[in-house]
Amino acid sequence: MSPPRVVVVVKRTHYTRYVEEERDPEVIRLIKRRDPSVATWVASHKEHVATLEEVQRALKVLGARTWILHGPHAVFDASDAALVVTIGGDGTLLAASHHVGKTPILGVNSSPLSSVGFFCAARRKNVHAMLARALAGTVGGVRLSRMQVAINGRVLSRRVLNEALFCHETPAAASRYLLHYGRRTEEQVSSGFWIGTAAGSTGALRSAGGRVLPLASKALELVVREPFAGGGKRYRMTKLVMAPAKELTVTSKMHDARLFLDGPFKHTSIRLGDRLSFGVSDEPIAVLGLTAGQGRRK
Repeated sequence: MSPPRVVVVVKRTHYTRYVEEERDPEVIRLIKRRDPSVATWVASHKEHVATLEEVQRALKVLGARTWILHGPHAVFDASDAALVVTIGGDGTLLAASHHVGKTPILGVNSSPLSSVGFFCAARRKNVHAMLARALAGTVGGVRLSRMQVAINGRVLSRRVLNEALFCHETPAAASRYLLHYGRRTEEQVSSGFWIGTAAGSTGALRSAGGRVLPLASKALELVVREPFAGGGKRYRMTKLVMAPAKELTVTSKMHDARLFLDGPFKHTSIRLGDRLSFGVSDEPIAVLGLTAGQGRRK
């Protein structure tokens, strides 16, 4: 029997990027001064490196063939892997999840004091045991629903795990668009809107006033950001929990809009008249170590 193949996706810390790689003189000066803006960088980096080393030791002992990728936005194929492991926080797992289909994923929070890790069930102190159980198939988890996003009828992604943000490319500019849901259509002016899954409902959507959905739910949720209240306007579709079988479609009334998927790095330009659609994906993802009743706060 051949050893299991494990893909390991590793976060690049701020220290790695700005000190070790770019040798940024201003950052180095701030660290030497122990400036509060970078106060946690060194300790977080050391903890992250120690966690990576522990993961590597554990996988070697367990006899796994490992493929280590530095940088959460690296492109990879996990179709023949037994397991995907992310080392960082939620952002690392979210970025990696766009390249993961049926392979289970295990998140390792490499620096819990400075990193949000709701999706990350493992820590340095328990990672050997978690990896052993994951490779043996004895770690429980949750199959999280993901969102499909299309532009003008062409699928952009079937693997949005958290949320999408639609807004003007300039944060200070108003966002203008038409929402279509079922038989309802509404023209809105706002700061844009969030739309996301149950997994994403306790992050940005909750901060914007949305509901926290059960983690195993297949519903999607829409939350409009700062709807324009001038001129006596009263919108009906600022907060909406969508039935799993339904789609929300949006027509852009902007020349210069942006659509962001699962954070700031994966984004697409949207033009005047473009039509976006959001619905439940047929590609859920198995995240190990989570429980269906789990909740989080940001």
